[in-house]
Amino acid sequence: MHEMSSEEIRAFLTTSPRTLKVATVRTDGTPHVAPVWFVLDGDDIVFSTPSRSVKARNLRANQRVCICVDDEQPPFGFISATGSATLHLRPDDLVHWTTRIARRYLGDQAAPAAGKLYAEIDDLLVRIRVTAMVARAGIAD
Repeated sequence: MHEMSSEEIRAFLTTSPRTLKVATVRTDGTPHVAPVWFVLDGDDIVFSTPSRSVKARNLRANQRVCICVDDEQPPFGFISATGSATLHLRPDDLVHWTTRIARRYLGDQAAPAAGKLYAEIDDLLVRIRVTAMVARAGIAD
């Protein structure tokens, strides 16, 4: 097992279409975890969600998040991080982001239609700025 370098972290987060699990806190203090599709924009993690979703409501009340992305195949690896989210309701470039996210998971051909559909469903763009991270690879080595 080894700690990932910054280059390994970027590759881990961009090369395979892994889901990100985002943990938020409900107003009563209980945790909520949800899987999301995401992309990187520089150092920011970007995903979309409906503004009425549990995670969106939680993030409006408390912008602190914990995230996890893992590789479930040998030799296994993961990134676990904390950060803060900024919320952008119906930004002008929402279709750009939903299409970019769709392209990562569905491919070039399906991305334009999926991006348009997701922009109708997901009206909130979320950006996470990571403040602390643990990243390990080769766990079963």
